[in-house]
Amino acid sequence: MISWGNFASQVVNGLALGALLALISSGLTIIYGALGVLNLAHGAMFMLGGYAGYVAFQATESFVVAVATGTLFMLLVGVVTERLIIRHFYKRPPEDQLLVTFGLGMVAVEVVRHFFGSLSKAVPPPKVFTGITNLGFMVYPTYRLALVGIVTVALVVLFLVLYKTRIGLIVRAGIEDAVMVDSLGLNVDRVFMLVFGIGAMAAGFAGIVNAPVVSLAPDMGASILVQTFVVVVIGGVGSFPGAVLGGLIAGQIISITSMFNPGYAYVMLFAAMTLVLVLRPHGLLGVKGRE
Repeated sequence: MISWGNFASQVVNGLALGALLALISSGLTIIYGALGVLNLAHGAMFMLGGYAGYVAFQATESFVVAVATGTLFMLLVGVVTERLIIRHFYKRPPEDQLLVTFGLGMVAVEVVRHFFGSLSKAVPPPKVFTGITNLGFMVYPTYRLALVGIVTVALVVLFLVLYKTRIGLIVRAGIEDAVMVDSLGLNVDRVFMLVFGIGAMAAGFAGIVNAPVVSLAPDMGASILVQTFVVVVIGGVGSFPGAVLGGLIAGQIISITSMFNPGYAYVMLFAAMTLVLVLRPHGLLGVKGRE
């Protein structure tokens, strides 16, 4: 029998997972929306951010330094990857883009496996967030509660960058019409580099802040990639608010379904995606023409 405490715990689990998926998916959706590149290496970027933070934590024993290192490292990786590889595939067929990003993801996984092995690595939460918190109607791990707040702050910062700054205006203009951005005299190449860097940075940040919840492993990005694609489809390609809404919906579907039967969690998630595709092909908050 399912108790109220059990249900409340799963709802909070779903909120934490949903917020995390929203952050990762926001990076994926702006990359595809602006560049037209379906980045199959996005899950590997999530993993790389976690391992970069792990290395920094081992050296400094500071969680803050680990988060900053993982985030900035993935910003650098995103910029370099776009400049050296991705930029050459913008005018190539979509299948070429899929193959090169899939290959990049596989290379990243095997490089990490070579240096760190296949065994999982753990990053402890900050001391201030260790233990459990009594919420009155249930007890819950303190760091998981903090994770909801951390990711929410990150989403707010990303929203402000995209909607309240000149850089964000250019990025959103690039998502809507890259040709128009070029005609206005703006450097589209730099915009694309920035977009890919921001997308990779969002994935890297999510990877390290999630490390105290789920141990790091070289292949951890595979399952998160599938979930983020579903989130993007549900929310709408190229829509930041859609990524947030889709992430929260997906998190609750996975968490609440797992309470009844974990084996059906992904079945229900894909069922929800199918329903959205049938009723609203461009996603809940997507723009027509971006199916």
